[in-house]
Amino acid sequence: MLKILLPIDGSDNSSKAVKKMVEMMNWYKAVPEIHLLNVQFPLDGNVSLFISQDDIKQYHQEEGTKCLQKAVQLLDQEQIKYSYHITIGDPAMMIEQFAANLNCDLVIISARGHGAIKNLLLGSVVSKVIQLSSTPVLLVK
Repeated sequence: MLKILLPIDGSDNSSKAVKKMVEMMNWYKAVPEIHLLNVQFPLDGNVSLFISQDDIKQYHQEEGTKCLQKAVQLLDQEQIKYSYHITIGDPAMMIEQFAANLNCDLVIISARGHGAIKNLLLGSVVSKVIQLSSTPVLLVK
């Protein structure tokens, strides 16, 4: 079965990647296995000195769930089954790691994410994913 990984950052552009994947669904003989992935940045500094690990974990889960909300709604509306994952770390490395660990056949990623300043960072994430990944990457503008 074909496995597709969709990194989701909550932006409108990541929703475009989901819409593109939905358009592609009828290209396949068998329904692909869809995995949504949200990567949260680790909290900086000495936050763990003041906030418990459970509270930090809950924070990342809540923020990840918010970011996945649009993608989940689109897939639910189209009645497409999916799994979702929320993790913490360097986005490009985590995307590559999840694609490898899940034996994905394709990563579908939006070329740009949030706002003007973050576009620079997310552009570098996309570049890193392309460089690191042994899995084919489909860029959606």
